[in-house]
Amino acid sequence: MKPKYAPWVDIMIRFEGPIVSQNQRLFATDWMLATNERLEPARLTEPAAQEDGFPAQVIGTGPTVRYSAMPETFAALMFAARNELVITTPYYAPDEQIQQALCSAGHRGVDTTIVFPARNDSWEIAATSRSYYRSLLEAGVRIFEYQPGLLHAKTLTVDGELALIGSANMDRRSFELNYENNILFWNPALTADVRQRQQDYLADSQPVMLADVVAWPAGRRLLDNAVATLSPLI
Repeated sequence: MKPKYAPWVDIMIRFEGPIVSQNQRLFATDWMLATNERLEPARLTEPAAQEDGFPAQVIGTGPTVRYSAMPETFAALMFAARNELVITTPYYAPDEQIQQALCSAGHRGVDTTIVFPARNDSWEIAATSRSYYRSLLEAGVRIFEYQPGLLHAKTLTVDGELALIGSANMDRRSFELNYENNILFWNPALTADVRQRQQDYLADSQPVMLADVVAWPAGRRLLDNAVATLSPLI
C-alpha cells in the first residue's frame, strides 16, 4: 500500500458452497502457471451446495485466456440495467464498448452513478479517467469523487438485484494483461448490502458537475486527453 493515499478502502465478501471450488480451481490454475508446481486434484475440496444459496459465478480472465470476457461482462451488465446502475472503480481507462455501454445507460434514463477516488495513486490513470468525464456527464451519468482516501473497491450493482465484485478495474490492463477474478451473483439481500456500502462511499464523496468540467483550463483538458491516448500502454 502507499501510505500517502491512506486510507485504502476496499470491500470483501465471504462465500461458501460450490463457488469456493470455482475459486480454488482458478487459484490452482494460476499457481501452476506461475510456479510450475502441480497441485493434485485431491487437494481441492468440493463444498456442498447450500440449501439457502443463490446463483453465483466466478469470472477469471488473463492474457492466456480469452481476454475479452471481463469487459464483455461489464458491458453486458450495463446494458442489462433498467432502473439503477452504481459503480465504484479506482482506475477507469475503458475500451470503446465500456464507455459506450455506460453512456448508453445514462442516455436511456437509467439512474447511473460512478464513483472514483479524488486522489489516485496513478496520475496517468487519474488524467485518463478525467478525459471521459464530460461525455459521461453529458450522457446523464452522475460522477462522484471519494474524498477520505483511495477508494479501491471494484463494485457494480444492477437494479438492486445483481452485483459484481472482484479484482478487475475498468482499464486495459485488467482487460488484456492482468490475471483477474471477479464474482457475479444474483441475490437481492446480498446486493442490498453491497449497495449500502456503495452508499457509504457516496456519503463521503463530492459530485462532479458538468459546468465545472467545461470550465477546466484548456491545458488541463489537453493533458488529460493526451494521456488518454496512451491508455492501452498504462
